[in-house]
Amino acid sequence: MLEQKVIHYIEEKQLFTRQDRIVVALSGGADSVALLRILLYNGYSCIAAHCNFHLRGEESNRDEKFVRSLCEALDTPLQVIHFDTLNYAATKKISLEMAARELRYKWFEDIRKQYMAKVTAVAHHRDDAVETFLLNLIRGTGIDGLQGIKPKNGTIVRPLLCIDRKDIMTYLQSIGQTFVTDSSNLEDNFTRNKLRLHIIPMLQEINPSVSETIIETTQRLADVSAIYHTAIDQACKRVMKEKNCFDIAQLLIETAPQTVLFELLRPYGFNTAQIKDLYRNLLTNVCGKLFHSDNYTLLRDRNYLYIQARNSQTPTPHLTLHTEIKEIDSSFIIPKDATVACIDADKVQIPLTLRKWKSGDRFMPLGMKHFKKVRNYLRDRKYSLFEKENQYVVCERDNIIWLVNERIDNRYSITPNTRRIIILRVSGFK
Repeated sequence: MLEQKVIHYIEEKQLFTRQDRIVVALSGGADSVALLRILLYNGYSCIAAHCNFHLRGEESNRDEKFVRSLCEALDTPLQVIHFDTLNYAATKKISLEMAARELRYKWFEDIRKQYMAKVTAVAHHRDDAVETFLLNLIRGTGIDGLQGIKPKNGTIVRPLLCIDRKDIMTYLQSIGQTFVTDSSNLEDNFTRNKLRLHIIPMLQEINPSVSETIIETTQRLADVSAIYHTAIDQACKRVMKEKNCFDIAQLLIETAPQTVLFELLRPYGFNTAQIKDLYRNLLTNVCGKLFHSDNYTLLRDRNYLYIQARNSQTPTPHLTLHTEIKEIDSSFIIPKDATVACIDADKVQIPLTLRKWKSGDRFMPLGMKHFKKVRNYLRDRKYSLFEKENQYVVCERDNIIWLVNERIDNRYSITPNTRRIIILRVSGFK
């Protein structure tokens, strides 16, 4: 009956077919041994993969020895790898648990490709899904984290999510199959083990079917999550004025603006506390404030939010000033392209220089008879701080003759008496 239940689950979730080759993650524990036995007995083509993390001394070697003996008895191909998990964790500055996870899943994928297998099957069962749900709930999570463990995630599949550990133990006993026990699972040192050994049994005193109830809840939340992401995607499209620019007014009229803001900024590495702080800022009229994640800077400027990679990640572009001297007559028509500037060649002294504008810079915009500070010009143009930072000028000595891609200085403009002009262009902008 248990085997039929698992096979039905595999077919219902379309995890793989009998024509597919499957890598089975085999630790030697009850769960993975049961998974391998069920798949082999029902005609699936399997390759076992065992990781020795060398974290439990002789017990780790015992597990490997058991797995080798089991696969030999079952006439099943086996791949074994040894990891220096302690060194990997220290180098990466991550926990041992995270180190082991990274190492094994990368290797499983390598083995899957080597054997041209369809998927890698891991032995998470219903109790694991319940523990994951409770763990995420305790730590705090969004709707995705409340879905527990998914039956399929890329090439990783979990055929045993339809049964619990009690089912597995009964099955192994019925076929006379032995297994090894990881002693750390019996210790009370880790949060997940506390849930397994203490919290869940207490919940079962209140509701004997609590595991089934939680699993049903996670399945309903999976449907809710699909609806949520559809609505969020639509809201994000409404809020996004252009790439990396968000409309504050539109954001604030969305049904759940802080949630929309969270989904907009999460891909850029902003955390929950930062997003809450930013949302409070949006409810005021304070502009110009900057928020930083590891790799991005976000600016609130007037009615918009602008985001860009931080300077350490985005080197200054290599710009080139191009000049061309040309003879003209009275029929010459000045190009209307803002990326091209035409000035009277007899009014300037060569060489010309290209630089970023700086505080105190001023020029006489074309059509005006008095000077204006570049800062004020850019402010009147309603440019954001990011755009202002990337504004360049072309100068002769200390005089600005062109605010690049904006406006030339009136003192250097072409008149009916002009006979020679300099055509200016700047290349290298991304």
